[in-house]
Amino acid sequence: MASSNHSSSLNQTKFVHPNNDLEQQETLEVETKDFDYSKRSQWLRAAVLGANDGLVSTASLMMGVGAVKQDIKVMILTGFAGLVAGACSMAIGEFVSVYSQLDIEVAQMKREKERENNGRQRDEVEDEEEKESLPNPIHAAAASALAFSVGAMVPLLAASFIREYRVRVGVVLGAVSFALVVFGWLGAVLGKAPTLRSCVRVLVGGWLAMAITFGLTKLIGSSGL
Repeated sequence: MASSNHSSSLNQTKFVHPNNDLEQQETLEVETKDFDYSKRSQWLRAAVLGANDGLVSTASLMMGVGAVKQDIKVMILTGFAGLVAGACSMAIGEFVSVYSQLDIEVAQMKREKERENNGRQRDEVEDEEEKESLPNPIHAAAASALAFSVGAMVPLLAASFIREYRVRVGVVLGAVSFALVVFGWLGAVLGKAPTLRSCVRVLVGGWLAMAITFGLTKLIGSSGL
């Protein structure tokens, strides 16, 4: 009877351990997927915000100049200059910001090594993993400039082939409004925020930026300054 109980307990143990290992493996996979998704969503959200900046700033510049100069060439050159200047500004700003963050993290890693190791040699695998986790300023700068350029291309392409001034302004306004709604929706999805509220907020903000730039430029241009 005792041997039977002992055999039964062994069988139960055999079945319990695989289940525990399976649960731990599933938990680890879920945590890894959540981490990967979180990291990806942060980059995508930053890209959406950069594209939105390029869209609003370039469209506002084109609308502002279009308020006093109806020539299509002037409008397109203004938008192109805004694209190049904005992309360079975003890239340089992101490079400086991420490089500063990199310096801080490297200094922190050195302090932790000195405190934890106490003269002991670290594993090369650990060092490589820590280096891979550090931010890359060049990648961040390129991504920021690319995202800004993608957003800035929307009003440029919308205005490039329309000679009539009123039609051109209407098409630019329509294309920019549609892109603002799309960017607002993407930002809400990635940030897990209310979709409608985000779309309205981004759309109204873009309209305000274009309206203020158009109005002030029109006012200054009509005053003869």
